[in-house]
Amino acid sequence: MQQTKTHIDYLDILRVLAAFFVVAIHVLGPYRFQIGDIALSDWAVAVGLNSASRWAVPIFIMISGLLLLSSTRPFSLRHFIRRRVIKVVVPFLVWSFAFACLSGLTPDGFSWQTVIQTLEAAPDHETYYHLGFFYYYIPLLLWVPLLRPLMPRLPSWSVAFIGLAWISLTAWYLTGAHGWWRNDFILYGGYLWLGYWLHQAPRALSLWWGLGLLALGMTEYHVLTTSVAHQRYITEGWLSYTTVNTVLISAALFLAVRQWRAGKATPPWLATLSRYSLGIYLIHPVFLWPVRAYWPTLSPALVWIPLLTLYAFTGAALTTAALQRYRATAWLVP
Repeated sequence: MQQTKTHIDYLDILRVLAAFFVVAIHVLGPYRFQIGDIALSDWAVAVGLNSASRWAVPIFIMISGLLLLSSTRPFSLRHFIRRRVIKVVVPFLVWSFAFACLSGLTPDGFSWQTVIQTLEAAPDHETYYHLGFFYYYIPLLLWVPLLRPLMPRLPSWSVAFIGLAWISLTAWYLTGAHGWWRNDFILYGGYLWLGYWLHQAPRALSLWWGLGLLALGMTEYHVLTTSVAHQRYITEGWLSYTTVNTVLISAALFLAVRQWRAGKATPPWLATLSRYSLGIYLIHPVFLWPVRAYWPTLSPALVWIPLLTLYAFTGAALTTAALQRYRATAWLVP
C-alpha cells in the first residue's frame, strides 16, 4: 500500500489485482453459508472463487514489507510515524466512524442504537466487515523500527532461514496447534518478511509455483468436498490468511507477477489504478451495501459475482479519484 521514491513496477499490478479480488471476496460473502438454500452450482462458484482468492489480503502486507524493509534511507522514527503510521491510522479512524453510521442503515430503516453499539465495540471489533484488516495491519507497523536496522546486516541465508521457520509455523497453525507464537503479530507479521525475502531473492521459482498450485488445489478440494459432505460451510482453517496453504499461494502469485513483469514498465492507466488501491479497499462496501441488503445471492453466480465486483471496484475507483483531486479530501484515501 506504500510507495517509495524508487518505483517497483510489478507492485502496481499486484496492488490492482489484490484490490479487485478483495472486492470479489466481499461480493461473494453472502453466498458462503447458503448451501442448501441456493443452487449448488451458485454456492460452488462462490466458495470456489473464495478459496482461490485468499492471497489478496496477504499480498497487500507483502508489498508493505517489501517497501518498508527494503528502504535504504536512514531510518527516522519521527518520519516513519508521520509519513507511514499516521497516514494510515487517521483515515482508518475516520472511515471507521463513517461505516459505523452505515451499519445503522438497513432495509427496515435507520437505527442510532446500532450505530452507538458499533462505536462502543470499535476498540475490539471493526465497525464494518472490511475494516478488520486494519486491526492486524496497523500493529504490524511496529515490526518496522525493530527490523529496519537489522536488515542490511543479515546474510541472505538467514533471511531465507527465518522465512522458512515462519512458514513452518503457519503449517503447524493449520493443524490447530497452540503456542506463544499463535498471535496475529507473528502470523501476519511474517508476510512483511515474505515480501522482502521474495523480492530480494526470487529463487527456485518452479518450486514455489508448484507448491502454490498444489496448495490451491488442496484448498479447493478440501473446502468444497467437506462442506458438501456435511451440507454446511466448513473451512477448518484452510481459508485462513495465516495458514501454510494461503502462504504458498500468495508467494507463488507474487513471484509469478514479478517474473511476468520483469523489466517492463507499468501502463499509465494501471499505475493510476494502483494509486487508488487503498481507497478502493476503503470505499467499495458503500457500493455493495444495496446489493447485500436487497440482492445478496443473485443467480447465476458465475455471471453476477464478476459483474458486481466490477461495479463496486469501478465505483470505488472513481470515488477515490474524485477525493484525491482535492487536498482537503485526498488524505482520506492516501
